[in-house]
Amino acid sequence: MNDHPPQSPARRAALRLLGAVGAAGLLAGCSTDTPVKLSGITVQTLEGQTVDLAKILGKPTAITFWATTCPGCVEEIPHMAALQKKFGPKGVQVIGLAMSYDDLGQLRAMVKEKDIPYTIWQDKTGAAAAAFGPVRLTPTFFVLDRKGVIRYQKIGPFDTQRVDQLLTQLTANA
Repeated sequence: MNDHPPQSPARRAALRLLGAVGAAGLLAGCSTDTPVKLSGITVQTLEGQTVDLAKILGKPTAITFWATTCPGCVEEIPHMAALQKKFGPKGVQVIGLAMSYDDLGQLRAMVKEKDIPYTIWQDKTGAAAAAFGPVRLTPTFFVLDRKGVIRYQKIGPFDTQRVDQLLTQLTANA
């Protein structure tokens, strides 16, 4: 039995619109004005060396959380490579941050097999994924400005045109 009073068609439409706007913000990309707290978070290189994630501050960064076993992540590799080719020379850092469950051997093999030209690190402890969200699904893509503020984020395939425009803007202000 329904104990709730009937809603007007206008109220139902407004609620649907609010839900759609909220979902679109999550899926289509959004930005904040607060930098991601990167200080003290470490990731590791393919050689197993520790890197302080705060190292990315100071340059625009395109970063994707990915996994070697994720089909969408593998499909994203050419798009990330294109970002590296176009924006790397302009100072943009392009980074693939592998999830904690990805084995370094698998990562090295994928980098070699796919000839990945951008930086690959592993989020060995999951701390980076926690700082960015938490990130639970792959691929999850972000563009950060020089201060570490998220200017775009997307779960699933990112909008290449929108990211291209955003990175063009971020590098024009250099």
